[in-house]
Amino acid sequence: MPTLPEDSVPVMKNLTSRRSLLKASAAGAAVAPVLAACGGGDSGSGGGGEGDPQQGGRLRVGVAGGGASDTLDAHDPTDNVDIARNFALYASLMRFANDGTIEPYLAESLESNDDGSEWTLILREGLTFHDDSPVTSDAVVHSLERILDTDNPMRGAGDMPGVDPEKLEVVDERTVIIHVDEPLVTLPEALAEYYNCIVPVDYDPDSPIGAGPFKYAEFVVGEYSLFERHEGFHIEGQPYVDELEIVNFPDDDARVNALNSGSVDVISQVPHTQVAIIEGDPNLAVMESETGMWLPFTMNIEEEPFDDVRVRQAFRLIVDRQQMVDQALAGYGQLGNDMYARMDPSYPEDVPQRDQDIEEAKRLLAEAGYEDGLDVELVTSDISAGVVASAEVFQEQAREAGVNVSLRRVNPSDYWNPEEGFPYPFGQDFWSARNYITQTAQGSVVGAPYNETMWGEHEEWLEYLTEARQTPDDDERNALIRQAQEIEFEEGGYIVWGFVNLLDAHSTRAHGLEPAVSGHPLGSYAFHTMWLDQE
Repeated sequence: MPTLPEDSVPVMKNLTSRRSLLKASAAGAAVAPVLAACGGGDSGSGGGGEGDPQQGGRLRVGVAGGGASDTLDAHDPTDNVDIARNFALYASLMRFANDGTIEPYLAESLESNDDGSEWTLILREGLTFHDDSPVTSDAVVHSLERILDTDNPMRGAGDMPGVDPEKLEVVDERTVIIHVDEPLVTLPEALAEYYNCIVPVDYDPDSPIGAGPFKYAEFVVGEYSLFERHEGFHIEGQPYVDELEIVNFPDDDARVNALNSGSVDVISQVPHTQVAIIEGDPNLAVMESETGMWLPFTMNIEEEPFDDVRVRQAFRLIVDRQQMVDQALAGYGQLGNDMYARMDPSYPEDVPQRDQDIEEAKRLLAEAGYEDGLDVELVTSDISAGVVASAEVFQEQAREAGVNVSLRRVNPSDYWNPEEGFPYPFGQDFWSARNYITQTAQGSVVGAPYNETMWGEHEEWLEYLTEARQTPDDDERNALIRQAQEIEFEEGGYIVWGFVNLLDAHSTRAHGLEPAVSGHPLGSYAFHTMWLDQE
């Protein structure tokens, strides 16, 4: 796999401390997952069984989520099932490896000038879309123009501030120069996101053509989608299976039952309470991945009572984080400390762990005018395993501080709908692992597509963030990000109580699954590496 040239601006890497979740072998030549499959059967390579990959068959995958808002639009996925389809249909210029590092994908190389204000992208040779047309510089320009359209910006637009679509320069069929109005050292990270994929110039999301490992065959909104192997996909060799079927399963029990009955071969996000059942079946196995995925409580700082920083601080002190991990995740997780981007090398590990302090929470609430107690509504949904359970745990913990929490449960397909009240005064969400700057572009800055806390106007925080985005030196950038993180730690609208160990399950006839730190299930939906025993 080609890597960025040594003289290019450094790409933000995964932590090499105890937060590194995949470790290199002693020789440094291979990477082995810390967490692999467990449960019934031999779990070679995290995928159940050994032997050479076999070609053929239909891989049936049950994915958590889906509903009436399902989409095939490459640049607008939201729900888990949308994201799974994106990984099947499309490909980005860069990508996140299983250990969280960034590497070229459709790109052969991506390098910048000294300050990150101009980037030169070179595509791999021989790439084709599903209709056998070549992947060219024109397609790259069209894709970026569609994402950055000022009249209808897609969710990836916030990842690329300063990239002017009118200044994109085609040098030849494989080379594009990306001019940036201000230095942007995190462009490789932005171009690795699953929603910043490359599509052909005449792209139509109703008849989707991509450059990913599988091509479109059938799609029934809210039910399932079917894909066929893309014979022109050669980045890592062709996919092993002939067909890929992705089935929506908003209900956890139905998803597990489908695996138990043999209706599907693989499922994402096993409910923690059902791990033992799956492990008790010799024909099934569970794969556990320690990740940077987080399930925050979200406090809208523009809405009462969370417009008072003392209330936000009190709510963070209400949480017993170990109890939350133990009960909401059945122990399959790591403690959070009200800061996200756990895998970013800038993560402030030296900030003391915030512990539950009910008396201090009561004092802060009284100081804010709630000495007689506080009633709040918490909006929750089955948007990801552990979300509703954590809401129920918080409801119990809050009683100790005199806070009465009522739960309102919203259908997952409607959860991010403004008609339901999103962004909610008090809600929840799930996020996969991102480095800090890209995460803020998605969820924290003014104009972010999912600014659920309405954060972003804090002047000192914004100064640190802007300077960090323009700072090529790793150490200097990380110091700036740490300062921004600490401001959110004290004043922000997130309660980051823990990070999730993802649990996926599969039949022992399904192979090729590998743990990944991204927080996306099934090794970041790496369907092209999976294969089935042929009977």
